[in-house]
Amino acid sequence: MASGKRIAMLIDGDNAQSSLLDEMLAEASKYGVVTIRRVYGDWTEPEMKGWKTVLHTHAFQPIQQFRYTVGKNATDSAMIIDAMDVLHTAGVDGFCLVSSDSDYTRLATRIREKNLFVMGIGKGTTPRAFVNACDVFVYTENLEKAVEPKPEPARPGAQAAASNDSGAALPAFYPLFRTAFEVVAKGNGWAHLGSLGNTLRQLDPGFDPRTYGYRQLLALIRSHPALFEIRRPKKKKQDSGTSPIYVRLVERGR
Repeated sequence: MASGKRIAMLIDGDNAQSSLLDEMLAEASKYGVVTIRRVYGDWTEPEMKGWKTVLHTHAFQPIQQFRYTVGKNATDSAMIIDAMDVLHTAGVDGFCLVSSDSDYTRLATRIREKNLFVMGIGKGTTPRAFVNACDVFVYTENLEKAVEPKPEPARPGAQAAASNDSGAALPAFYPLFRTAFEVVAKGNGWAHLGSLGNTLRQLDPGFDPRTYGYRQLLALIRSHPALFEIRRPKKKKQDSGTSPIYVRLVERGR
């Protein structure tokens, strides 16, 4: 998505972390200019106090929604109604929905049906239905303070790791990588790194190298030399820019 695209960022304040607003805004800005900025919640409740301290720093508009019934969250209804108004009147190119609530699944699906970009941000416990309804989904755990990379942390919602021929555990992301390679690999078995990354996100909108302790896809691949090979063809003298990077799976048993 081009950087000049207009993004509407709608945050469920009852279901999001105010301490990560800087990081969430930075993530959304990767896909466009965040022109509409709103945080929804019952601002009379003490739980919203954290939002009040960061709201105006980034020019977010607070949207009041009273809780008419105890135990019921009315914020999602207000946010969904507003999103549909924005969808049909504001001329935006995409949305960033910040919540871990599955109630926004249909909203994300409806926006995509209008051929608009949908980004989601939420906790690792976010239901897969909502994650998969987005074009891109970022887990808030990956936006928190960076920690020392761990060898093989499990991705939120990932299946148990498979085993290779020698009985050693394969990383949890390996089945997803294998499927992506089958989609984009050429006849010689090599896949362009950019195409591979795009396909990984199409197969799993929640895929993020940071989940496994690496900021970039290439760094994650390089950390597993027993599983992947990397090739960067030499540039011709007349070529400008960086040379493309290709990746392929290491044949089992080698």
